[in-house]
Amino acid sequence: MQQAYQTKWVVHCEPSLASAEHVVRYLGQYTHRVAITNQRIVNISGGKVTFIAKDYRDRAIKKPVIMNGVEFLRRFTQHILPRRFVKIRRFGIYNHTTKRNLSLQFVPEEKPDMDTLIKKQKPPETNVERFARLTGINPCLCPVCKTGKMVVLRELPRIRSPTGNPLNKPVTQS
Repeated sequence: MQQAYQTKWVVHCEPSLASAEHVVRYLGQYTHRVAITNQRIVNISGGKVTFIAKDYRDRAIKKPVIMNGVEFLRRFTQHILPRRFVKIRRFGIYNHTTKRNLSLQFVPEEKPDMDTLIKKQKPPETNVERFARLTGINPCLCPVCKTGKMVVLRELPRIRSPTGNPLNKPVTQS
C-alpha cells in the first residue's frame, strides 16, 4: 500500500473516438462538484480561460487566474475518472484527518504504516455482542435458570428485500 502511495502515476490518454458533441456532453457532467463549477469560470475568450481560485501561498485568498484554454482543459481532464470508476471519499482509518492526527502522535521513527494500523483494528462485532450492547441483555444466558449458557446452533441469514422489480419477473407454474 505504501509503495502505491509513493508511485508517481502517469495517465496515458488517447484521442476520443466519439464526436465533439459527445465529448462536450461527457465533460459537462463533470463541471459540477468535481473539478470546477460554472460559477468560478469568469470569462472564456481569445483562447484564454479566466476563473477564480484560492491562492494558498497568499492566505488562501480567492484570485482570478488566466490560463491558456488548452492548459485549462489539460488540468480539468485530470479530474475526470475513467468509465465505471467511482469517486470514493475516504473514511475511518484512511480519512485524511485521521492520517494527519496519527502523524502528530508519532515521531517519524516510530510512526506505523497503514498496513500495521489495519491489522491492529478490532474484529467486527458479532450478532450476539451487538444484541447484548444494544439491549443490555445477554442472549446466551438461560432465560429459566439465569446461570446456564445457551449455545448458538445456527444463525439465520439477514432478511433482505428482493432485488430488482418483482413485477417484471416471469411467472412460472409448477
